[in-house]
Amino acid sequence: MNDVAVSHEQDQHDQHGPGADQPAPVLDHRELGRDMRIFESSPLVGPGLPLWLPAGAAVRYELEQYAREVALRTGCEPVYSPVLGKRSLFERSGHWAKFADDMFPPMAISDSDVDPLVLRPANCPHHAQIYASEPRSYRDLPVRYSELAPMFRAERSGVLSGLSRVRQINLDDAHVFCRPDQVADEVHVALAAVLEVLDTLGIEVSYLRLSGRDDSGSWLGAPEQWAAAEDALRAVLARLAGGLDWRAEAGEAAFYGPKIDVQVLDARGHEETLATVQLDFNQPERFDLTYVAASGERERVVMIHRGTVGAMERMVAFLLERHAGRLPFWLAPVQVCLLPVGSSGVDGGAGDGGVVDGGAARVAVDQAGELAADLRARGLRVRVEWDGSLGNRIRLARQRRDALLGVLGPREIEAGVLAVTDPASGVKSSVRLSELGDRLAEAARKRVVRVGL
Repeated sequence: MNDVAVSHEQDQHDQHGPGADQPAPVLDHRELGRDMRIFESSPLVGPGLPLWLPAGAAVRYELEQYAREVALRTGCEPVYSPVLGKRSLFERSGHWAKFADDMFPPMAISDSDVDPLVLRPANCPHHAQIYASEPRSYRDLPVRYSELAPMFRAERSGVLSGLSRVRQINLDDAHVFCRPDQVADEVHVALAAVLEVLDTLGIEVSYLRLSGRDDSGSWLGAPEQWAAAEDALRAVLARLAGGLDWRAEAGEAAFYGPKIDVQVLDARGHEETLATVQLDFNQPERFDLTYVAASGERERVVMIHRGTVGAMERMVAFLLERHAGRLPFWLAPVQVCLLPVGSSGVDGGAGDGGVVDGGAARVAVDQAGELAADLRARGLRVRVEWDGSLGNRIRLARQRRDALLGVLGPREIEAGVLAVTDPASGVKSSVRLSELGDRLAEAARKRVVRVGL
């Protein structure tokens, strides 16, 4: 038996199918979401507000846990902030002037309310206020805050689509407040974290893009400030990119600072930005975010927007299509589907025309129940399909894109094994029951894409 490992070849096999000369048609994440019961919508709840079903919640939970783990490991402190803020907060930040048409209407508590509440379109103004809540010395920096937080966009009904365009976005968000001399190191940490996460998710990076300013006058901040920042980003790319392609594109920056965009190809071969490390000269200026320098003078901090997984809705939609629903093992809503059968070669529903041995069937059912309980105790997501013919139960498990199928009948029980199939690769193996739990738990802990059988 081979050790548990990621198999890149199996992942590619998953995309194209066995022996296929041409890539299989890309399945829309909305269709996959229905088959896998990832999310649903309700006319009473409203469009653009998906309901995460248990299978989808399992995927999102794993992504959120991973995002939290990476944030903590890279020095972030968790914070919580409200989804509401006074309109004046977003006027001060600049969001109201730039994005008012994409924000939900203000909510006045009374007719005399001159500064009504607004659902936030971004989390950074709240984090800026957390930074501003106490004086800072140059020795205190960098300060890094992370939050898995919802933000809101008043998307028009015509552009809403499944999980990819929604009105509430649940974002893995982090903001760093640092000195100018710390920018390169902080960007390096942030970009390395992004690349690690995308690799773990089985997403290949196409190239990295340094998005800078051009010669127009539409940029906030002095040209020398931009030049220093872009030089710092170039140094990070030269140091970190390694074998990755990277290129500089003038005029692609946000108006408030340069950024590094991580470009990928989606399942259809279309390029998109899946992650960004963004420098921000705007928020520190608007909110007067400072620190006391070694000279005793107050100086302006640099703000860096960073994250790893990004928006949960968008990432799940991307992963569903990228993996054709066969998510990496650690993310799969059902990691093991157990299929007890009544006798060797004869399914529990007599679908092959055989006679079911009632006693053998009871033993298989009991053993499957005990095995499921053991696997769940190890933190694995397990489903036991009891009813119907074996063929029909396998069909349902494949439709749900369960990661592994395990048949347990008298022959397997006697040999002390589980007959395991990986539908993504077609690989079949008999895995000893005494090893199964430890092996699969280790695969989930290591966040492998596919389990080596």
